[in-house]
Amino acid sequence: MSVAVISLLALLAALILSMSSRINVGLIAIAMAWLIGVYLADLPVATVLNGFPTALFLTLAGVTLLFAVADTNGTLETLANHALGVIRGNRLIMPWFFFVIAFLLSSAGPGAISSTALIIPMAMSIGSQLKLPPLLTALMVANGANAGNLSPVSTVGIIANSRMETAGIVDEELKVFLANFIAHLVVAAAAYLVYQFRYQTAHNGVLQLETTKKLGYEQKLTTLVLCAWITGVIGLNLHVGFSAFTAACVLLIFRAADEGKVISRIPWGVILMVSGVATLVALLDETGGMELFTSLLSMLSTPDTINGIIAFITGAISAYSSTSGVVMPAFLPTIPSLIENLGGGNPLAIALSINVGSSLVDVSPISTIGAICLAGVADPSKSRQVFFQLLTWGLAMTVVGGILCQLFALPFALL
Repeated sequence: MSVAVISLLALLAALILSMSSRINVGLIAIAMAWLIGVYLADLPVATVLNGFPTALFLTLAGVTLLFAVADTNGTLETLANHALGVIRGNRLIMPWFFFVIAFLLSSAGPGAISSTALIIPMAMSIGSQLKLPPLLTALMVANGANAGNLSPVSTVGIIANSRMETAGIVDEELKVFLANFIAHLVVAAAAYLVYQFRYQTAHNGVLQLETTKKLGYEQKLTTLVLCAWITGVIGLNLHVGFSAFTAACVLLIFRAADEGKVISRIPWGVILMVSGVATLVALLDETGGMELFTSLLSMLSTPDTINGIIAFITGAISAYSSTSGVVMPAFLPTIPSLIENLGGGNPLAIALSINVGSSLVDVSPISTIGAICLAGVADPSKSRQVFFQLLTWGLAMTVVGGILCQLFALPFALL
């Protein structure tokens, strides 16, 4: 058995473990990369080490550190509460307000998982008082958070754009962001139309929300620093990771949060997952496993059908696995070889299909975001029903994502 086949089998094993085990797939991927690279492929340790995404690791650690400060000292929660109080509980507007708040918070940096975890308890409580279906509340929050998940300064957006860069797709951050936003906006609108109008005549009126807490010293300073950081990254082209570390240091120096609590809130597991899978994928490139992988993918499609099929495949995997930690690092680097084996295809369209297809299914309750939404359902008698509703919706998104990407990924990429 060739080293290329062994390295490909190692990646497939990592994908399976990510769907069926609680073991961090990044740790397994790093171990596999070392064992296969050094002892089977006879590569120097330095070559295997070169596959570790140092720049990506630094950026993810910096961004998550900064938002761990904002989360620990209550800034994110306080801002979200203030935003929710603006519309005074209007029932027709509230679902869209859930979407917008989740979108804005996620796109500013924390990403969809953190934003959903922050917003869903409040949203479920308010939704219950307004007699909104729990499924609608969950879908609006989850899709709103996912809609902002690929902004250039969010953790998942950084992962997607960095992995696309390894495939030679650069300076497309705006299209990556907009394509993902539009896809989630469309499915959120569908959820609103299907569920909201069934209830709007049965339950009228508005909810008077409790008075929200005022911003304290820590929250005001954190908000100011976050705004300055985002302005610097977008307007001055500052390095995302280094500038995030610097901003976090400023906040810690001025005692905006407890350093020990902040560091413990950094999602080291996710960072290791992304870095480990990226290291194993880099080894595949060295051993010829990547070429073999893309050859197998190309057998399932043609240049005309690749966008829909790759969206469906990545969506099916992402429903049980990690979108940012496994699917994006594994599939985005394959694009050049995939196009070569297919004999055609648009690199950006395929990348957008991978991003959108793998993200739309994240409302599944066996995915992290869906599970967080399910945990927010206050009424235990409704939890089982919401579980099956979210599961049905999430699995349906594999097909919806495939259709959307087949129809619109290429025209959008060519704009």
